[in-house]
Amino acid sequence: MEYYKKAIRNFAVFKGRAHRSEYWTFVVVNFIIIIVLEIIDSILWDARVFSGLYSLFITIPSLSILVRRLHDTERSGWWVLISFVPVIGFIVLLIFTVQDGTIGVNKYGEDPLKRNEIELHSEN
Repeated sequence: MEYYKKAIRNFAVFKGRAHRSEYWTFVVVNFIIIIVLEIIDSILWDARVFSGLYSLFITIPSLSILVRRLHDTERSGWWVLISFVPVIGFIVLLIFTVQDGTIGVNKYGEDPLKRNEIELHSEN
């Protein structure tokens, strides 16, 4: 839940990196909230009032954490535009977001997990 709050607090931050667990925690919590709001909407009325308002609210934070996740895999945030390609765009973004991030510093900033190559080699 802390990662969800962090994503909301950093809703306008498109620089930097977001590690895999940070991104996927946000996605899962977001999905659960939408399901609950959809259920509440269906009980109260036929319109999607609460889920619609929440979707509007969460659009920019979702976009910003996706861009930071792409940065962690050393890809530009412009890759988000591939989502406009039906089916293939979703699959490509899914593959990018499940991949492990770059170890150490990359051109988008520090490693969010604070890993470095020396520590990883010493563990083997």
